[in-house]
Amino acid sequence: MKAVVFTLGCKVNECESDSLIAGLTARGYEVSDKLESADLYIVNTCAVTQEAEKKSRQTASRIRKLSPNAKIIFTGCASEKCAKSFSEKDKTFLVTGTFNKGKILDMLDSIGEMISPPTDTFEELDSVKSLRARAYVKVQDGCNNFCSYCIIPYLRGRSRSRAPEKVRQEILSISPKEAVLNGINLSAYDYNGTTLTGLMEELKDLDTRIRLGSLEVGVITDEFLTACKNLKNFAPHFHLSLQSGSNAVLESMNRHYTADEYYQKVRLIREYFPDAAITTDIIVGFPTETEENFIETAEFVKKVEFSDVHPFPFSPRSGTKAYEMKDLPSEVKKQRLKVLLELKSQCKNTFANKMVGKELNVLFEQEKDGYFEGYSENYLRVYVKGNVRKDKIQKVQIIRPYLDGAEGKIIEE
Repeated sequence: MKAVVFTLGCKVNECESDSLIAGLTARGYEVSDKLESADLYIVNTCAVTQEAEKKSRQTASRIRKLSPNAKIIFTGCASEKCAKSFSEKDKTFLVTGTFNKGKILDMLDSIGEMISPPTDTFEELDSVKSLRARAYVKVQDGCNNFCSYCIIPYLRGRSRSRAPEKVRQEILSISPKEAVLNGINLSAYDYNGTTLTGLMEELKDLDTRIRLGSLEVGVITDEFLTACKNLKNFAPHFHLSLQSGSNAVLESMNRHYTADEYYQKVRLIREYFPDAAITTDIIVGFPTETEENFIETAEFVKKVEFSDVHPFPFSPRSGTKAYEMKDLPSEVKKQRLKVLLELKSQCKNTFANKMVGKELNVLFEQEKDGYFEGYSENYLRVYVKGNVRKDKIQKVQIIRPYLDGAEGKIIEE
């Protein structure tokens, strides 16, 4: 029997999908994470934007073209938000939500809507079996922030965290070259008083390279950065959510920091990790964003010198406070997005240039067009020709900027 676990959206979805892959494999299925012919499909949906929700729904017709008689299960944020938009497409579907994903494999013969009620405890899933070189490890779920544009807290519930010993046990059991710790709001990790700083201390002796998912400004302290630095094998990559460089817009987004406070945290990171990658997300065209506000954001991107930026246009989400605000014209969003995409390219190139001549440790994941590709500890995408061991970490000297990253040469077999 062939199964496909297809994932849209965030890295937390990837973690949960990897657990489903492990469970299906244990049940004797041949499993893929690509949309291809199969007997069973589990689609882990996303609702962070209108486009993500639309793509989640459209997956049904894509699957039916591949395998008209296959069983399809929809789970995740989009099906939690509106189960009927999936179940009405085909009465043979099983539709679940964001809770009790660990029970899905016990419901393979079920159909209809089975949306579980919210829970205030962390749900343990099967240990992951990733089809990628690195493993995503889920350590937290839910969010209490309620940013004015975000629907996710209403779909994922309140913040809840996983026991540190469970996190450690999973990493040791799967022994990946790199483990990426993820959560809906990773910075809110708090298990009976053990914060994210404490979790880092629990993992400090592991050989596995530890990388962190998206972080909030408030978690960046001397104590936290010291705990990161004390890890045996830490990847100095900080994806620090910004959303806007304008204080006025940050306030209307219900983000609890100023641009200057954010910048001071960036400076603190660089005191501890001078070559750290600092990446971010930026929402373009928030309803209250004026042209002056946008210019503030663009100038702030230049000031911070991010290694990469992920800009995306504001997407109204029903049920949020921002949904009630007057949306900006799509042409305004498109133009502002174009500006930030140009800045993104400049940021990536500048960061790659700074790494020229440095020796980085790269986890190679795939081969394409004669090059092996992988990411360094500070999240530089590196391309190398020659004697490369796939799914291994090798020391590489950076030669020059290349494509969306840099070209390097192996200096340690």
